[in-house]
Amino acid sequence: MDAFLVPEKTTVAAKGDGPVLELKQAAGRVFLLTLAITNIIEQESLDVSVYGSTDGAAWDLKPIVAFPQKFYREEIPLLLDLTARPEVKFIRAHWEVARWGRGSETPMFEFHVTLREVPQEILAEAAGRVRAQ
Repeated sequence: MDAFLVPEKTTVAAKGDGPVLELKQAAGRVFLLTLAITNIIEQESLDVSVYGSTDGAAWDLKPIVAFPQKFYREEIPLLLDLTARPEVKFIRAHWEVARWGRGSETPMFEFHVTLREVPQEILAEAAGRVRAQ
């Protein structure tokens, strides 16, 4: 499964939510999330987190996972492990932005978030290597 939690070239100036993504058969699996910040202005911050839902309407009060607060253009990987949360059938990204200093008080970030399922055989191989050490 490969998908966008936040579509490419999304430009934001305020907090918001990405589209709802249904996990279908991939519920209870492990995913690699990648936050790619492609454009910014100085003196601002971006916080991106991922929330889960069983029905796509009522969302958890706390995020399942969150990227560290970011200030620069970069790509940041993060694992989303839903093996202990098989009831989560839907996910969506949420972001918060802030700006300080001189100039406009309105923040501006261009970014996207991708989601890629980590194949079970790779997880099994990694677990085997950890046990061997």
